Amino acid sequence: MLHDIKQQLAVDKKLIAVYCVLYFGWGLAMNWLGIQLQLAKFTYWWQVFTCYILYMVPISLLLRGLRWHAQYAYGLIAMGLLELAGYALKTSYAYPNNVLDQILQERNFSLAMALFFAFYFPLGNWAVGKIYHKLFS
Repeated sequence: MLHDIKQQLAVDKKLIAVYCVLYFGWGLAMNWLGIQLQLAKFTYWWQVFTCYILYMVPISLLLRGLRWHAQYAYGLIAMGLLELAGYALKTSYAYPNNVLDQILQERNFSLAMALFFAFYFPLGNWAVGKIYHKLFS
């Protein structure tokens, strides 16, 4: 199993660069949007790097090649753990009485965020594949 994981992560450095650029930009944009809509934000700006690059890129590499629904299902577990840790450790901040709280109730906010952000894995793998093949094929 460890050998399989190492194989999944042993990819072209240009592919990793595409993931990093796309995911970092995506993370900055989503953090900005969360602040503008007063939904949620990272406590520190550098968390975009740790979450999107150090956490999500390796998970995306492990999940690529799986069918989209499997990527989403495994991504849901990964994002559920990340959301739970972020709000428990107070490294993520949910604006009080935000629009999602009003619609879904406060106790469902983290679940809604995990369900939404789990789409990053199949969407990100698809987008990176398209960009990579366009740039390097």
